[in-house]
Amino acid sequence: MNQSKQLKIAVVGGGIAGLGFALALQQKGMLCDVYEAVPEVKELGVGITLLPHAMRELAALGLQAKLEAVAIENLESVFFNRYGQFIYREPRGRHAGYAVPELGIHRGKLHRILFEEALAKLGPAQIHTDHRCTGVEQDEAGATVHFVDATGARRAPVRADIVIACDGVHSAIRRQFYPGEKMAFAGINTWRGVTKHKPILSGKSYMRVGSIDTGKMVIYPIVDNVDGQGNQLINWMAEIKRDGNTMNDWNRPGDVADFADIFKDWRFDWLDVPELIANAEQILEYPMVDKDPVEQWTFGRVTFMGDAAHPMYPRGSNGAAQGLIDARTLAGLLTPSADPLQALKAYEQARLGPTARVVQTNRTTPPDFINIKVDELSGGKPFGHIDDLISQEELRQISENYKKIAGFSQEALKAS
Repeated sequence: MNQSKQLKIAVVGGGIAGLGFALALQQKGMLCDVYEAVPEVKELGVGITLLPHAMRELAALGLQAKLEAVAIENLESVFFNRYGQFIYREPRGRHAGYAVPELGIHRGKLHRILFEEALAKLGPAQIHTDHRCTGVEQDEAGATVHFVDATGARRAPVRADIVIACDGVHSAIRRQFYPGEKMAFAGINTWRGVTKHKPILSGKSYMRVGSIDTGKMVIYPIVDNVDGQGNQLINWMAEIKRDGNTMNDWNRPGDVADFADIFKDWRFDWLDVPELIANAEQILEYPMVDKDPVEQWTFGRVTFMGDAAHPMYPRGSNGAAQGLIDARTLAGLLTPSADPLQALKAYEQARLGPTARVVQTNRTTPPDFINIKVDELSGGKPFGHIDDLISQEELRQISENYKKIAGFSQEALKAS
């Protein structure tokens, strides 16, 4: 194989992982071509939290200042039961001693910043929109990637030395290698919204309220002073687990009537949840789904990255973080003189195990396991004081254990 500096790399998917990979490659003097399905990149979606391991990767790409300019830095993470009773609080990001902040940001703004940076650093000739991948073929000399445009018309096939599948949870490339694979759905549906609202608690608080068996809300701000009157844009996600639930359809807007009744009595002295929901500017519905970890990502000249490699529950904001770590890992292994096929295998060996553990942990002991544990101890009823049920130190240990597995404990960040 030609191992000159002209190694041709096709990145299928211009999302967080794909663009992060392209920028990491460019930093070391290597280029790739990015093929994004949508004709035009717009600021779509709702909120995302950039945890320290995600921020470390984004800071290394030179994006921290741009992100901080349009985000809100989290001061704390706070847990409550569904009666609004305080359970546990901990500082976050720089306030907890990390070198980088923890940010709440609109996902569309994050994507736009990455996309614009890729255009500036790689050049527009390397970024191709309106290219939806339909499949890939490979031979001894290279790989051929097939695309269609938004109308379904075929585009010219693309030849590359290696292909990085960053085409998301519904990856067409992954489906080639795992044709019978299905989403894993455990009966949890979610609804996500954004609402203009006065600051809640500190105005920089990430809140988890309730638990999935009886209703759960995750609430945090993503835009400060959104209207010039001091209100914030508040991101929220509602979850419920029900026996016999059919999967929500992420292709349609959410209907408040499907879930509002769960939270109708959630009026606390620090927040009126029914009002928060009722005043939402936008509601989207999603199923809480992932896929079982697989034993192989790399097939010759093709490998998976991000959600195409390890679809995981949207808990703890780990999907984006793990995709960015994937990106940095593979970019570090690819060099003009190294065998790229060996680099793909080494990348798989480095990342497959750790991401599988995050997938499994998000299912069994997610970040809100603190609330689940307290509900078990209280029988789902109001309590007198949290210390009557469990100590703050025990709750802190639950939180720290999740951080270690997810890779963003202080010790994990120092070791990686």
